[in-house]
Amino acid sequence: MEEPTFFNRMITHLRTTCKYYTGYPKDLGPSRVIHFASEREFVQLLHQGYPVVVAFTIRGNYTKHLDRVLEEAASEYYPHVKFMRVECPKYPGFCLTRQRKEYPFVEIFHSPEQASNQGKGADPNVTKYSVKVLPFNYDLSCYGFREFFKRHGIRSTDPQ
Repeated sequence: MEEPTFFNRMITHLRTTCKYYTGYPKDLGPSRVIHFASEREFVQLLHQGYPVVVAFTIRGNYTKHLDRVLEEAASEYYPHVKFMRVECPKYPGFCLTRQRKEYPFVEIFHSPEQASNQGKGADPNVTKYSVKVLPFNYDLSCYGFREFFKRHGIRSTDPQ
């Protein structure tokens, strides 16, 4: 067995110690991206109180890049921000409600607050929530998500 060269030892050391080195794939562990299964599960995820980043996608080359970005961002912001991927050909009803024609696109759902039940005919068993939806128009990277969260005051880390 050969002794590793200096270059190989340097690259191996760099890969294991540097958090932001992007020359090689990072070991992100298990996937933290949630795959959309139903609107009921999506609403339950919103009720947990965390911001939810939703990527509406179709199959294509750009989607592969978006998947890698989502995996990396989901592992960085877990558990304070949830990331979800919706395959629009499988769930066209949910995607059509967003009224967008170009794919893929990303939206961020956050601030679920319990709305007051006003009116005499309001059912006490029904809980209403208001959710703010923001279109994501920043750079598709972990840095872009960080800047977006900072700009809109979305808490993405532990308070220090």
